[in-house]
Order: sequence, then structure tokens, then C-alpha cells
Amino acid sequence: MAQLIAIVGPSGAGKTSLAHALRMSYPFALGLEQHTERPFQALFQSDARWALANQFDYLLLRAEQERTLRRAAAPGLLDGGLEQDFHGFTRLFRARNYLNEAEFDLCRRLYLTIRIGQPPPDLVIALQVSEAELARRLHLRERINITQPEDNALLSAYLNEWLTSLPATQVVRVDVSTARPDYSDVIPHLLAELRARLGLDAGTYETGYIP
Repeated sequence: MAQLIAIVGPSGAGKTSLAHALRMSYPFALGLEQHTERPFQALFQSDARWALANQFDYLLLRAEQERTLRRAAAPGLLDGGLEQDFHGFTRLFRARNYLNEAEFDLCRRLYLTIRIGQPPPDLVIALQVSEAELARRLHLRERINITQPEDNALLSAYLNEWLTSLPATQVVRVDVSTARPDYSDVIPHLLAELRARLGLDAGTYETGYIP
């Protein structure tokens, strides 16, 4: 079973960009967020009644991506992931009343059922970004944004609450507030951390992109 790494953080933190940058430096198999491809994202953006369908779709997508990545020859890298979508976004949408209590409980039950059958990521890369930089990045992003800049403080709090429940050895925290757009100043140190913690080798893998 291949090792699995999840990159988590608030919207606009640069999870997708970092995943691609890491893939350029090491032959990871990738699983990405699929903002434009998901069938309920645009519907949810215009009508909160689609919130439950959107969250079910994402939780199931993440479970499917994990299963595929665990079967790959190369280590897997998730942009976000199941925990990000449950502990972060699902809790945020309950707090914003996009989901009622019964709908949130359905998501919770689905998440727990998935985790009974599938192990969590072996390592989590937690991105930290200043509030001003997050707002700037969200403003420049050309894709669907369900969350707004004012949501990021609460989203970060939820993610940190989950992260603090993990052993410190399973979390790599990286402040990317002033990182270069191509992450060239971050990648060498981060790869060294991943090699040290997971024993990644320098072998050649047949890698894949998991949409």
C-alpha cells in the first residue's frame, strides 16, 4: 500500500500550487480538488440547498481518490483531502447554516464509515498564510469560491483543532505567506522533511494524476 500525504489549509493557501510544485520535484501520484469538474459546486455557489449534495460528493470523491492513490506504485499526494473536507468545510458550512444539524450528522456518519475502512494519510502538510495574503489570493483566483475571506479564520480554527489531535510526528507545518509563486524556496526543505519522516527514496516510479 502506497504512502499518502495530504496538503491542508484555508482556501487560497496554495494547496494546489504546492501539490504541482512537489510533483515537479518528486514523482508523486496526485489527487486534486476538481473545483470546476464537480457537479454540485456551481449549484451550491448559487443556492445553499445544494450544500449537502456537494459535501457528499466531495467526501465520496476523496475516499475514491485515496483508494486509487493507495494502489499506486508512487507515494500519493492529496490536494486537500477527506479530513479537510469534513473537519474543515463541512463544519464551516454547518456553522454558516448551509447545512442543518441532521445534514451535518449525515456527513459525519459518512466520514466515519469511510475511515473505518480506509486509513488516514500517513502525513499532513499544514499550510499557514497570513490573513492579508489569503484575502489577496482569493481575490485573484479564477475559480469557484464557496468560502469568502471572512470564512478563513473559522476554517483555519476548525482545521487546527483537528491537527492538534494528531501526533506531532504526522504534521509538517509550513508558513507560505511570503513563499515564491513557484515554491522554489519551500520545496527543498519540505522534501527533506518528507524524506526524513516517511523514508521516501529516490527511485523511479510510474506515476499518475488522479483527477
